[in-house]
Amino acid sequence: MTKRTSAKYKIDRRMGENIWGRAKSPVNRREYGPGQHGQRRKGKMSDFGLQLRAKQKLKGYYGDLTEKQFRRIFAEAERLRGDTGEQLIGLLERRLDAVVYRAKFVATVFAARQFVNHGHVLVNGRRVNIPSYRVKEGDVIEVREKSKQMTALIEATQLAERDVPDYIEADHSKMTATFVRTPGLSDVPYPVVMEPNLVIEYYAQN
Repeated sequence: MTKRTSAKYKIDRRMGENIWGRAKSPVNRREYGPGQHGQRRKGKMSDFGLQLRAKQKLKGYYGDLTEKQFRRIFAEAERLRGDTGEQLIGLLERRLDAVVYRAKFVATVFAARQFVNHGHVLVNGRRVNIPSYRVKEGDVIEVREKSKQMTALIEATQLAERDVPDYIEADHSKMTATFVRTPGLSDVPYPVVMEPNLVIEYYAQN
């Protein structure tokens, strides 16, 4: 098992939720956390605990972002006009690895990061290998010609456990996707409830 795959399952178990909605999540079999103390009865969580958990869940969902990366995105969301929580979700969904995942070119957000890193993705005809690259509305994301017959790619497009959201137009016959618009929180198909308002509260106090 790779480090990333291991991390993915640890995040699910630590949160006690199947945050990507995957059929193979260990939470489907056992809801307690990892480690020898995972089955201890949990007391009522403090406000700080709830806020921290909301932050960890959102960070984990987008590929276990580092605190530095996540805080930088949050700081940018704060500077933008409008609701900070909505802006935070919009910025996270505009990451290139998130768009590749949403378009169902890969099975997981971890695979999306690796897929972009390895140079398999073009944005408006230009190769981009930076997972955090921020796409704009109207950008066309395409799998490069040499990579279109990859078995993992073909299998991912046929996965039934999730659909392509309506803010992305994907053509799996051509392996292209257009980022139509920046989504709000209610547009994003999270399998579990995300609470960016608690993330805002966390950073306001820490």
